Amino acid sequence: MKHEKLFENFPPVSTDEWMAKINADLRGADFREKLVWNSREGFEVMPFYREEDLKHLSHVDRILPLILRSNAREGSSADPGQGAAQWLVRQDIKVDDYTEANSKALNVLMKGIDSLGFIIDDPETINEENLSVLLEGIDPAGAEINFLSNGKAREIIASLKSILQKKGYHPSSLRGAVEADPLGRLMANGTLCLPVKDGLDYLASLTLETIELPSYRNLQINGSRFTNAGCSAVQELAFSFSMAVEYLSHLTDRGLTADDIVSKIRFSFGTGKDYFMEIAKLRAARVIWDVIADYYQPHGKSNFRMEMHTVTKIWNDNVADPYINMLRTQTEAMSAILGGTDSLTVHPFDIAACPPDEFSERMARNQQLILREESWFGKVADPSAGSYYIENLTSLIADNTWKLFLDMEKAGGFLEALNSGFLKSHMGNAVTGETLK
Repeated sequence: MKHEKLFENFPPVSTDEWMAKINADLRGADFREKLVWNSREGFEVMPFYREEDLKHLSHVDRILPLILRSNAREGSSADPGQGAAQWLVRQDIKVDDYTEANSKALNVLMKGIDSLGFIIDDPETINEENLSVLLEGIDPAGAEINFLSNGKAREIIASLKSILQKKGYHPSSLRGAVEADPLGRLMANGTLCLPVKDGLDYLASLTLETIELPSYRNLQINGSRFTNAGCSAVQELAFSFSMAVEYLSHLTDRGLTADDIVSKIRFSFGTGKDYFMEIAKLRAARVIWDVIADYYQPHGKSNFRMEMHTVTKIWNDNVADPYINMLRTQTEAMSAILGGTDSLTVHPFDIAACPPDEFSERMARNQQLILREESWFGKVADPSAGSYYIENLTSLIADNTWKLFLDMEKAGGFLEALNSGFLKSHMGNAVTGETLK
């Protein structure tokens, strides 16, 4: 049976014909002034794109293998052969009482969470006994285990190794990260508790110790700091990659290989209200990281696989009417997933106004579960591929990010940009600096 191709009944329309019709409808008004969008990222976005606009985009054939490589990450249930786009649903738990935090973790693991983030505000409480209580009953093969702490990363790694050994788990079963980021802390606070050189020495030794946990990471590139400081997508990516290359430079000088360092890096990006721009941003990030990988000539491109976590923004939340934030975080979550994130934290809708309660945390979990189980967002890898609009946005973000990144490298790299005021000039008063000693 022959199927009729309905669009064959319509003659093709050229770009010149479209432009003639648009100009006629504008009745003499200027096309660029009326319809061309000047984005806050610093480039012009056309009101429409055609198939011909894809021909000059170098990333189009490059990006899908990068996303499929991400889907094949350690411990993923995705089948790259099926093209599934799986991401981990993460919930953060504040740890004041280790027994209570353990009980809450076990509870949320039964409700769809497969990535835990333990926030420990008091690092002096960190020891193997307390971490054993915190992780009691949690199978490391069943969920990511992440730690956010203001110190004691080495003690956390040592305790995790000991706990795994005592419980008979193989070191490769542990997935997640201890999120150490001395340059990010320097940027946020203006100082460290020790000279920057010593902080990088500490990070190098921590990375060596974490190599024994092949699926665990210890170096966090927290791009969401830039997002919540009001940076554009281009600035967030450029600053994040500049920071990553700064780490690579200093840690290779300390004897580590680029392959070992990158296997311990996780990028964390913010996702905001600019729906298509945020999709394109995450897609562009993988392309740029792949270009940076070419420079370091790794033993295998899989060693430079980009691990990407994404967090919904807080700075633009509505405090007076917090329920509207559920609409915002839902589109933000959609952008992150369609952009190819590996894991995602959706902040509870009332987090900007008060400590989240059980209801707001449940809603945040369910926002992701609805996208995964009912909207089938996990069934297709890179559904944006081939979109004339998103592919061009991806290219524009990548090109402008690369230009800003190179400007920072020519100026001496991330630390020099921090110390010289380059970052501060781009981000207002969000960053300071300390001289590398």
